[in-house]
Amino acid sequence: MTFKHSDSLTTNKAVTQAVKEYIDEITEDLMSSFPSPQELSPEGRREIIARYNAVLEGNFIYWMAGTYLAAKSHEARSIIRENLSEEIRDCHPGMLRRFTVAAHAVPTDSDAMAVYPRLTQVRHFIGRLSPAPILTMMAFFEGFIQRFMPYLAELAKRQGSEDMEYTDVHSSCDIGHSLELYRALEAEMRIAADPRNPSEYLFEGVDLLRSLILNVLPVQAYSVAA
Repeated sequence: MTFKHSDSLTTNKAVTQAVKEYIDEITEDLMSSFPSPQELSPEGRREIIARYNAVLEGNFIYWMAGTYLAAKSHEARSIIRENLSEEIRDCHPGMLRRFTVAAHAVPTDSDAMAVYPRLTQVRHFIGRLSPAPILTMMAFFEGFIQRFMPYLAELAKRQGSEDMEYTDVHSSCDIGHSLELYRALEAEMRIAADPRNPSEYLFEGVDLLRSLILNVLPVQAYSVAA
């Protein structure tokens, strides 16, 4: 799967739309990597929820804060600030922790170590504070989370949970968040034109994050439930 850049993409808006279409394809391909919930063992379900928590709970606000620091345009910073405000005001990490506890899937040391190497790569990528590549990664992540929520909710239900506040909230709000981040990307590209093909510089973070998300899948996830 490669990004197809055309000479007809003569505006930042056209490039951003092409980036979104490409990332939508990546997201659908990524979703197809996850086994159906009915095929999972209880331990497989637990590990997916636990590893998702290990990636998100302590890192998402950090990544979005890095995105804010990297952004140069007033429009992009305003969009990111609103996203950060919502995360902090509504205590989304606490919401995710309650969801995880209710599903009996609190991360263990093994869960944390399973995602640690790829997680570290994403952290270092954020630390470089490159505006357009980081915004591309975060737009991808918000879109993926929205697509992933019904799947995550089904895993939790099969674990006996009734606490779906986290998945209910993020299955709706992250649609808007993702679209706003594409608008922020367009704003950044307006003030920092790059003559390179977008495939040469925009998608490093997307590739790193995709690999990290795949680490959420443990070997046990492919065990057929009894």
